[in-house]
Amino acid sequence: MAKYPTDLRYTKDHEWARIEGDLVRVGVTAYAVEQLGDVTLVDLPAIGGEVEAHAKFGDIESVKTVSELFAPIGGEVVEINAALEDSPELVNESPYDKGWMVVIRVSDPTELEALLDAAAYEDYVGGLD
Repeated sequence: MAKYPTDLRYTKDHEWARIEGDLVRVGVTAYAVEQLGDVTLVDLPAIGGEVEAHAKFGDIESVKTVSELFAPIGGEVVEINAALEDSPELVNESPYDKGWMVVIRVSDPTELEALLDAAAYEDYVGGLD
């Protein structure tokens, strides 16, 4: 079994993207969670705001550090995971399910082609260790 879910696409900034029609659900990878440690705060953008591909859309704080979150794709933020406000630890416990961060309505579907598949991402992070 692959270390990273094969139904997702990935960035070199350690975000994942789940394509859901013209929407993309975004979170951080298990690798990012391992590097961060216990997540204590997730700062997300407002619903209705626009994000650009590879541009900062928020911050994630942990006991170790504060890191920026980068959008894997450009578009409009149509949903945020409000549960993270009171329970940021969901990112640690369930990075690919309950720990998702935002849903973006895709403005340019061709940007999805630049994202890594699970095997390419696994190779990428393997070279970082």
